[in-house]
Amino acid sequence: MPKHSLLALLMAGAVFAPAAAIAQAVPIGNPVAGAELYQYECAACHQIGEDAEHRIGPHLNRIFDRRAGSHAEFRYSEALARQGRDGLHWDFVRLDAYIENPRSLVSGTNMAYPGLEDPVERADLIAFIRAFSDQPQNIPEAAPTAFAPEVRLPPEVLAIEGDPEYGAFLSAECTTCHQRSGAHAGIPGIVGWPEEDFVVAMHAYKKRLRPHEVMQNLAQRLDDEEIAALAAYFAKLGRD
Repeated sequence: MPKHSLLALLMAGAVFAPAAAIAQAVPIGNPVAGAELYQYECAACHQIGEDAEHRIGPHLNRIFDRRAGSHAEFRYSEALARQGRDGLHWDFVRLDAYIENPRSLVSGTNMAYPGLEDPVERADLIAFIRAFSDQPQNIPEAAPTAFAPEVRLPPEVLAIEGDPEYGAFLSAECTTCHQRSGAHAGIPGIVGWPEEDFVVAMHAYKKRLRPHEVMQNLAQRLDDEEIAALAAYFAKLGRD
């Protein structure tokens, strides 16, 4: 086991014992603290809990002991899919390494997340994610969790049908950073993003709930119709 993973377990108060000697999962971290970290670090791209769906990233229900790249209906990077075909399965050690630095474990991954350095925070985050897995079987069930959206928008705003052609016209400023190919080069991809998620995210920047000054300033200049048009355009790029 890598030293940083062992340290995370020890600092989280883990007790090592034969599987037959423990009645339930050994605690690896604080899932309550992990829930807060998940909202900040992961929720923009990954859903978890009841009715979770794939978004920019796959949902994370039942990830423990699952082969990497194994959701047939999600389009993974070739690098991650290849690792899965080669036998990579998600356990504590590999999740810990991936969260610490995704590219150190899967070179070429699409995940633009820079990584989480603190081993205790990683243990807390994994403890939260682990509660939504039914493998291994000694993990106690967790109540379904539904995170509130970052900003609640009126139904009429969410119902706006964006014009993808107008979105293509507006997209030049977006694609100075985000790539139309959907490739991730240290900047999160937005191609193929579900339209409602895109709209909510842009309004979160507009209300300065998301902390990125460039995106905040860009969102401030867009009205509801323009945001919907951009959402439709980038969603369409992901389908083409």
